[in-house]
Amino acid sequence: MSEYAWIDAGNGRKVYRKIDTSVPKRSRLAAPMINSDTMSETQSMLDGKIYTSKAKLRQTYREAGVTEVGDDPQRFKRERPTPDRKKIRETIRKAASDFNGGRRFDPRPVQT
Repeated sequence: MSEYAWIDAGNGRKVYRKIDTSVPKRSRLAAPMINSDTMSETQSMLDGKIYTSKAKLRQTYREAGVTEVGDDPQRFKRERPTPDRKKIRETIRKAASDFNGGRRFDPRPVQT
């Protein structure tokens, strides 16, 4: 929720401003983020054993020649095909030419 308050801007001026009351995601301490080797008990899909160390689990994967795959959404992105601008321009030019020449689309079904 946003809160507003009068703030002294100096020179005797006061301004009504929004005050940030959100909780910061990080500590204000100047310390690096530490990634621990320990994790909650996880069963290996490879050998069925329970592991609490990331290094030990990855070591078994390396020894078996298996690649560990995460759930990174970037991995699922596909490249969009680049549109053929020349073909698009030609199609629009042809449609405009047909329309200007009096050709119209007849929505009625063709009788055979």
